Amino acid sequence: MIDPSFSLRTPDDDNLPRRICDHCDYVAYENPKIVVGSVVRHEGRILLCRRAIEPRRGFWTIPAGYMELNETPEDGARREAMEEAEADLGIERLLAVYSVPRISQVQLIYRAKLKTAHVAPGPESLEVQLFEPAAIPYGELAFPSVHWALAHDAEAEAGAPPVPFSNPPGESGSRMPDGQPIADGEV
Repeated sequence: MIDPSFSLRTPDDDNLPRRICDHCDYVAYENPKIVVGSVVRHEGRILLCRRAIEPRRGFWTIPAGYMELNETPEDGARREAMEEAEADLGIERLLAVYSVPRISQVQLIYRAKLKTAHVAPGPESLEVQLFEPAAIPYGELAFPSVHWALAHDAEAEAGAPPVPFSNPPGESGSRMPDGQPIADGEV
């Protein structure tokens, strides 16, 4: 059996350098990761999870994570909410599609409601809590896109048309709303 080795070359039918097997010319494409998640509401409150994992351990986030093979984005958002907060969701609609090019992510964020009031921390959460919108700890949110999702959800709650939102103008996820850059190693 031949141990594959790859070199960076531009295929004849392409214009970008790719990792290509030196033995069989297989092109190992690298594509963005898809993140799925939800802004979850229950009786006017919003579900947040305090991260038990890096990056940004100890900071609050919405239930979200990488989509798995062979699942729909909606199923992935439901699975992530169950894994992180033991939350059984009813997906309402797509809220936003965010691009975070510095970490090659596309994020699909839904609006959802809890089917039952039960929530509890899963293995990736230190704690979970339903927050009144005015009590959300904005200074302790993990990622720029969490800020965006909560703001867009508030707009949707106030009656914005059901068209998916996208990144705020000029934002690419490389800094927090206060202008603080995201450090290397943080997503």
